[in-house]
Amino acid sequence: MSLLPLVRVWIWLSVVASAAGWILSALGQLNRGGYLIFFGLAAAVFVAFRRFSNQARPRRRWNWAKVRWRFSRGLPGCFAALAFLIFVGGALYAPSTHTALTYRLPRVLQWLAEGKWHWIYTGNFRMNDRACGIEWLTAPVLLFTNSDRALFLLNFIPFLLLPGLTFSVCTRLGVRGRVAWQWMWLLPTGYNFLVQAGSAANDTFPTVYALAAVDFACRAWSTRRVSDFWLSLLSIGLLSGAKASNLPLMLPWAILALALWPLLKRRLLTTFAVALLAALVSFLPTAILNIYYCHDWSGLKLERAGMDMKNPVVGVWGNSLLFLLDNFVPPFFPAAGWWNQSALSILPRAIVAPMAANFEAGFHRLGEMPTEDWVGLGLGVSLLMAVAAIGGMAVRSVRQVGGVRQDGELPKPLRRLILIAPWLALLAYCMKSGMVSGARLISPYYPLLLPLLIAGAGQSRIIRARWWQALVWLVLCVAFPVVILTPGRPLWPAKTVLSRLASLKPGSRLISRPLEVYTVYAQRPDPMAGVRTLLPKGLTLVGFLGTPDDIDISFWRPFGQKQVKHLLTSDSSAAIRQRGILYAVVSQFSLAEAGLTLEEWRKQTGAELLASASITQKIVEGPQSWHVVRFP
Repeated sequence: MSLLPLVRVWIWLSVVASAAGWILSALGQLNRGGYLIFFGLAAAVFVAFRRFSNQARPRRRWNWAKVRWRFSRGLPGCFAALAFLIFVGGALYAPSTHTALTYRLPRVLQWLAEGKWHWIYTGNFRMNDRACGIEWLTAPVLLFTNSDRALFLLNFIPFLLLPGLTFSVCTRLGVRGRVAWQWMWLLPTGYNFLVQAGSAANDTFPTVYALAAVDFACRAWSTRRVSDFWLSLLSIGLLSGAKASNLPLMLPWAILALALWPLLKRRLLTTFAVALLAALVSFLPTAILNIYYCHDWSGLKLERAGMDMKNPVVGVWGNSLLFLLDNFVPPFFPAAGWWNQSALSILPRAIVAPMAANFEAGFHRLGEMPTEDWVGLGLGVSLLMAVAAIGGMAVRSVRQVGGVRQDGELPKPLRRLILIAPWLALLAYCMKSGMVSGARLISPYYPLLLPLLIAGAGQSRIIRARWWQALVWLVLCVAFPVVILTPGRPLWPAKTVLSRLASLKPGSRLISRPLEVYTVYAQRPDPMAGVRTLLPKGLTLVGFLGTPDDIDISFWRPFGQKQVKHLLTSDSSAAIRQRGILYAVVSQFSLAEAGLTLEEWRKQTGAELLASASITQKIVEGPQSWHVVRFP
């Protein structure tokens, strides 16, 4: 059973969705009619192209008996069980990913309300300067369903494609088949892949693009089909279009592309056309718009202090330290609160001072359990990778497997370059980035870093050892609680059980803390529903004044019927009236950050206070005051 056709379909769907977003925005037709026409034309062009190029492939019937046999085995069976649990969680719960609710979903709703991409008037810079990959996949789903409940599929479908692509890339880069077969099921059990597969996050879904870019380029070497390279080219464009932090991963692909240049000369004109399409779905349009609006292609000019690394040397060892810290912390870490308060005073000054000067604030913070907001591969898979790498250097195979290179196989020098290139890409990332959540941001890097660690001949002996098998099953056993207990999508009656325990043992922090976490996550998809009820019924336009981390999604609900316009603390009453805003919700904290009291701001704008409420959006910040006001 091969999922390669599904990989091709997913790549083309991603390309069409991204191209539609930019082209329809340029035409001012980012609406249902525009999408229907664009998708219809795209389907017609695709069918005509396949007929013209005679690329129709014979249909293969799935051997369901073979499928059942495969997933009755231990590792595939565990992956299937985890995938089932992830799907149930994603289907039962609305998205609760903080970054998605803070800026990714709202920016899509802003574009749909205006019928095009536009530079949004807001203090939340991330709504303007960030890559638009998952947003262009999100836009048609929100537009045609007026719901966010199906958005988890944008992560879940790529998650299902990870094992096959991981196996293909590993074996093409010299990893033995038996070893690659184990790792194709183990790598997706990294906590970042498990918790994001059922969420609306955007860190792990481009991993498929990274793997496909390398895989199809390797296939082009063996098949000599330029169409395989075209898919590779589109995949690398999608990879950069998903997140700017993925740009260094173009290095291994570029090495393969240079090696394939003689093949590309046969269809140079068509390759150039595909390259233009790949550029359209890449980060390039966002970079051009950033240059136009903020005079910085990366948008770092607008970002928080510490995002752009000042000292590359500190970036290398500092990011390495953070990767180790985030990936090797226990999956359930009740001492996280103590660590977050004490780490800066415990750690040596020689470490803290350079990192405080070069990284974002909060670089030392850890979570009590894996969530999509911060976690990387996590302890389980990270430990297996470390053991495999160290064991591979220590264990020597009795008989080296080698021989004459087969036709179509990558030459050994080229293969070595591709094995090393992802590590050089990670080095470039470390030298540039000061972001505190790097362990999750480098999710697409992990599968391409893996082959170098497990390519040795000794790995075949390691995976047959009893101690290795015991360690693998221990890691898999821990993966299930990670999925079941995840705060955003608990697959157990968390609040019911914890509330009962809290009544039996009042004052116990071991009970009150998780109860607070699950309660806040349960409210996060619609965190300000209580404030929304204070607004007049039937109101279709709401002003919003908050910090960049505040969530305005509640005032877009129900989707397709409401619109939110952001305010700045410097706005005058005339500017507010000119934008047609009659009612607004205002954060007390945002006013305090600007050095204003509520009364001072009301005098500045002429706003009338109607009601106030206390809302908790983030546990670390606690309850915050919000006000509903009316403008004359």
